Amino acid sequence: MEPITHFLFGACLSRAGLNRRTALATATVTLAAEAPDIDVLGEIKGPVFGFAHHRGFTHSFLGIILTSAAVVGLMYAIWRLRGRKLKRPDLPPRWGLLFLFAYLAGLSHILLDFTNNYGVRPFWPFWEKWYSWDIVYIVEPVMLILMVGALVLPSLFSLISEEVGARDKGPKGRVAAIVALAGIVAMWGLRDYEHRRAVNAIEARTYQGAASLRASAYPYMLNPFHWYGIAETKNFFAQMDVDSLGTDVDPDNRMQIRYKPEETPVTLAAKKSYLGQVYLDWAKYPVTETEVLPENRGFIVRFRDLRYDYPGLTRRAVLMGSVLVGPDLRVVDETFGFRHPLARP
Repeated sequence: MEPITHFLFGACLSRAGLNRRTALATATVTLAAEAPDIDVLGEIKGPVFGFAHHRGFTHSFLGIILTSAAVVGLMYAIWRLRGRKLKRPDLPPRWGLLFLFAYLAGLSHILLDFTNNYGVRPFWPFWEKWYSWDIVYIVEPVMLILMVGALVLPSLFSLISEEVGARDKGPKGRVAAIVALAGIVAMWGLRDYEHRRAVNAIEARTYQGAASLRASAYPYMLNPFHWYGIAETKNFFAQMDVDSLGTDVDPDNRMQIRYKPEETPVTLAAKKSYLGQVYLDWAKYPVTETEVLPENRGFIVRFRDLRYDYPGLTRRAVLMGSVLVGPDLRVVDETFGFRHPLARP
């Protein structure tokens, strides 16, 4: 998920009751909920290195031990620099508890990233398999509305704050945060149900007389009943829209058939490159495109994952990898993303 969702989720976790147990809980949990994305610093060593390590160690059960410790260490340093000042002197910081809360926030980060179709590797480095639930788009307006409302409304409507304060003199907003988190869980349940209906609808039909070997459905941003479906057969991929509410496959007759590219010595050389191996390990429906450079200067092999090739949507291939292969089939250069052009010979 995008960073704002992670920050808001962490804040709601704290408001739901964690901030009543120890000082500095809200700041700690909010930062820890986004801390695993520090792996974006891998881009400093180049786009391919950054892609290879994105959602790797810092998004694993082992890695968030370190990110949690780093966040708690940062909060301790800030607390000392401020002269140990607190808004509520009667509620001191409990550092062991803050670490546990930070780890919980790190788990929430893994969970949220698991819900979309990019996936996570929670058992890295012991087991590098990718897992994804495929039920939520990378930006989910329903979640944002629920969490922003939970964090803002208790301050805007004094009646809500007074009602909570009458029962408990602790921090305000607990009820609203719990309602928001429960609403998110309910949304996941609905999305999971509709996702399974969409996948079943794709698997139930044939494509040009061929049965699907495997099928997947991926969410659109706004409509929980509108899915992008992929069916893989022996010779081609079928890409379509699916209406899970009515279990209609390709209701707009925009199905696309994409034949699997022929394997060549050039594509085999590209797949053996560092980028090729990393990309094929991550991609679920990988395809290659080969461009022949003029004057016998070699070839460019582009890697795409059909998970992100939504029908009818024109977008730049931000998750595309490219490998430059020379005439002698040696890898000359490799990169990831459209912002990083290859150094052509």
